[in-house]
Amino acid sequence: MSDKKQILNSIAAIAKQLGRAPSMSEFVALSGISEYFVSQSFPCWNDAVKAAGLKPNTSNVRLDDAELLKSWGETVRKNRALPSRRAYQREARYDLRTIERRFGPWSSIPETFRKFAERQPEWADVIALLPDSVPKKKCPRAGDYAPTTLPSPAQRAPFKDRVTYGSPIDFRGLRHEPVNEQGVLLLFGMLAKELGYIVENVQKGFPDCEALRQISPGGWQRVRIEFEFESRNFRVHGHPVDGCDVIVCWRHNWEECPKHIEVVELSSVIRC
Repeated sequence: MSDKKQILNSIAAIAKQLGRAPSMSEFVALSGISEYFVSQSFPCWNDAVKAAGLKPNTSNVRLDDAELLKSWGETVRKNRALPSRRAYQREARYDLRTIERRFGPWSSIPETFRKFAERQPEWADVIALLPDSVPKKKCPRAGDYAPTTLPSPAQRAPFKDRVTYGSPIDFRGLRHEPVNEQGVLLLFGMLAKELGYIVENVQKGFPDCEALRQISPGGWQRVRIEFEFESRNFRVHGHPVDGCDVIVCWRHNWEECPKHIEVVELSSVIRC
């Protein structure tokens, strides 16, 4: 049975159980099939639902900003606290990826909601549960400072005895983008389950990691993974192309990468 057929059969079975088409989060929770695995066969979740002969759930169509923020506020009201990403995914009507794509990192949603609801009395109880907003710095008046030309970031000399951080992303427990291979390894560990991987072993020598990769619902195969900050570093480091099945990187910039090696670009994964 093809991968697509297995996914469609699972969608149909879960729809029969729920009495409607499942959302992506419901499908992943009830089928054990990862979201990443589904994305290998269908461009988007609605396409998979339609291919199964079902009407897509309205939670997957383009929604007004107000509707998404109201859903977030209702979850806060229900829990009497700010919801975690997991709690929102479990309880809310809409996919958390939709709200993050619309309003930015999860940590910024409370302030976005505050601005949306601050003049709407019906949300006063929810606003009371939000953390205090950060006061804005007072803008200097004209004449407070002598005119000057500020250097661009590229012109600023770095301190040699201090750590250099990546751009802020506030993704779960990771404050900044990875800037090296170790950061890529950490981020992959945070996402492995959602991407359809189970880590078996991590080592110093090549390849860096041995894992199981989901290749079908209920089917897994062993793969060899090499972590790189940029995918082209695989070639720079002189690794043999026949000793690796998957390159996990922050940035994919190796156009000549052999076709038999899968490349997982984490910067694209967390922003999709």
